[in-house]
Amino acid sequence: MAQQVDLYRLPMRGPGDISGLQRLLQDGAFAAHEIVAILGKTEGNGGVNDFTREYASASFCSLLAPALGCTPAEVEHRIALVMSGGTEGVLSPHASVFVRRSVQQAPAAGAPRMAIGVAHTRDFLPEELGRRAQIEETARAVRSAWRDAGIETAADVHFVQVKCPLLTAERVEQARQRGREPVTSESYASMAWSRGASALGVAVALGEVGPEVPDSAVLADWNLHSSVASTSAGIELAHNVVVVMGNSRAAAGELVIGHAVMRDAIDLAAVRSALASAGLREDGADAARIVNVFAKAEPSPDGAVRGFRHTMLDDTDISATRHARAAVGGLIAGVAGTGAIYVSGGAEHQGPAGGGPVAVVARARA
Repeated sequence: MAQQVDLYRLPMRGPGDISGLQRLLQDGAFAAHEIVAILGKTEGNGGVNDFTREYASASFCSLLAPALGCTPAEVEHRIALVMSGGTEGVLSPHASVFVRRSVQQAPAAGAPRMAIGVAHTRDFLPEELGRRAQIEETARAVRSAWRDAGIETAADVHFVQVKCPLLTAERVEQARQRGREPVTSESYASMAWSRGASALGVAVALGEVGPEVPDSAVLADWNLHSSVASTSAGIELAHNVVVVMGNSRAAAGELVIGHAVMRDAIDLAAVRSALASAGLREDGADAARIVNVFAKAEPSPDGAVRGFRHTMLDDTDISATRHARAAVGGLIAGVAGTGAIYVSGGAEHQGPAGGGPVAVVARARA
């Protein structure tokens, strides 16, 4: 028996559109219990008050609960639901449904195929977000998901998606009533703290940084980062959800995954390297074999891209992460041949400052 991973990219007409998944289940493409993760791009603002994420999660939970024999609330503990808000520019709302099943097929000798694993942390106290507790718990969950995937080495891990919580005014007040002070009292700022600490947890688990990362390093020491972490914060949960993707010689199927690291928002060479890492031609001629692309987008913190000033950080009308998603999304879409790609904003400690990882899932050559 071998693990086989399949990925279905489903267009969404709105954050509550679950018709694509509903049709696949009705047609018997796979069973509900074979779904291990759903990564969605929803059309909200990607900020604290982006309720399209919660709406999409609730819609998928309502669909899957009867088939899984559980309540909608319990679905999120059985399937990793990661909804990322913001489809600016040419980005198109869609859901990536990852299916994992055991097949009576021997893995191809010397030809690793895609494998996936998931795990959850415990719920965090408000004062733990952005601090060492979140780093350590995320590292534990990454190691658990890594084992669940059956991926042999850290070098075979190509993308780690984490959904993490944020602080609200209510959560801040709860901490203060217990005599605890959160890392910040601003909800929007807390998203960056949570993303950054979660990314450092990935880096710790994979040995990209040392095991002891102090609180003072979060959002401060930009030399500490993960080359495969993608973290997204939301109001809809209190714990971290971790999805580890990579290649394994113990896996079967036709999918492979590769990645590269963008050094800034216009790093086309890194996108091409990611294609090559997945066994595709760098010129985009193999775009038809791309199943989906997953990337992080981040405005350069020094206010410039390759020596030229940008205004993303100074725009009071549109947040910097929305600018970055549009820019990176357009760059990758031009190579992938579609805007239905997963580009998440806010890449603190996810790749070098101003850059971020980009991963490509593709069908292997026959």
